[in-house]
Amino acid sequence: PMAVTAPPAFLPIGQALAVELGGEPFVLAESARAAYHAALAHGANHLVTLVGQAVRALTAAGVEDGAATLRPLLSAALGRALHEGADQALTGPVARGDAGTVQAHLEALSQLRDDEGKPLEDVVATYRALARATVDRCESTGQIQAAAAEHLRGVLG
Repeated sequence: PMAVTAPPAFLPIGQALAVELGGEPFVLAESARAAYHAALAHGANHLVTLVGQAVRALTAAGVEDGAATLRPLLSAALGRALHEGADQALTGPVARGDAGTVQAHLEALSQLRDDEGKPLEDVVATYRALARATVDRCESTGQIQAAAAEHLRGVLG
């Protein structure tokens, strides 16, 4: 799919260009363009940042090839999220309401150091932020109960 935003007289040209580029055009209202772009940037750019952080954490933990280690898990998770829906694809300690494992993750990540001996503070901060968002999502969909969500929020700070 490829978004086309243009005045009505120019839409056919934009749609034809999208087809020529191998896309499947759809009309996007001008008023939605910034939100559309933000969603794409959030999904793609931030995913790259997240993967980079995960590779750094694995390297700091002594894993020789973090990318190779992550590849099958990330491919499966992304495939499930895109084909089955993000809520159905969500697994892991937050989705189970497992505050003990989340606490252990935070402690382990806090101990990691890069090759210069610096803590991976950005990794810990991102883990906390995304785990909080995951708690909110799991609670809103009923995947975890309110009490488990509150316990997780307490662990996440």
